[in-house]
Amino acid sequence: MERRGFLQRLLWVFGLGLFRIPLASQTAQASVEHAPTKTLYGMGIDVDKCIGCGKCIEACGIENHVPGKFFHRTWVERYMIEKNGEVLVHSIDSPDRDSGEGVSERDVLRSFFVPKLCNHCDNPPCVQVCPVKATFKTGDGAVLVDATRCIGCRYCIQACPYGARFFNPKTQTADKCTFCYHRISQDLLPACVEVCPTQARVFGDLKSPASPLTQLRRMNKIYQLKPHLNTEPKVFYANLDGEVR
Repeated sequence: MERRGFLQRLLWVFGLGLFRIPLASQTAQASVEHAPTKTLYGMGIDVDKCIGCGKCIEACGIENHVPGKFFHRTWVERYMIEKNGEVLVHSIDSPDRDSGEGVSERDVLRSFFVPKLCNHCDNPPCVQVCPVKATFKTGDGAVLVDATRCIGCRYCIQACPYGARFFNPKTQTADKCTFCYHRISQDLLPACVEVCPTQARVFGDLKSPASPLTQLRRMNKIYQLKPHLNTEPKVFYANLDGEVR
């Protein structure tokens, strides 16, 4: 018996039959997961161009029906580096004690915004820990969650080193950025990229020499978040300050 089948039967034995995985869902996911493709999706972010307007957050929430104001598939952090070396970081839509209020401009060495989202890693820890394989990587590089298979165990949320996943209270499943997979599958841009007024975000095919993403990587010094973890993120940053974490 395959491991997945064994787990389904085990859950059923313990009265958790509601977590059975529909055969149709298995077939649909397999077709996406293993579909041959010459495309490898990725996103680039030019930190110097981000003005912290928050339009990307709003567009993502509307496009993907993200519940409430406390959950986000993408967010923007403001970094304030003071002359004394202290670094204040806060999400622009969630004021907190490190929001920088009361800090004099004369004490700030540099202030900038950093958009963040799921990094769609090439070696995703979230995929490795999912006990029912609801989290998977597609043939074109996107990391997705099959909500019909997810049992809400939250293992993937804990495993993500970028804090990019959350538990959706409406669907009772793990949730995250999908690169707006329903849009890019139809040759449309992700919602956050489409609405960015300064073109701080670019999206494209890492295998295409004509892709805007390829051009961004060619023309700038590129950074990835937490490269020491060997997750091989497919979100690339240009002009990223060394204080960003």
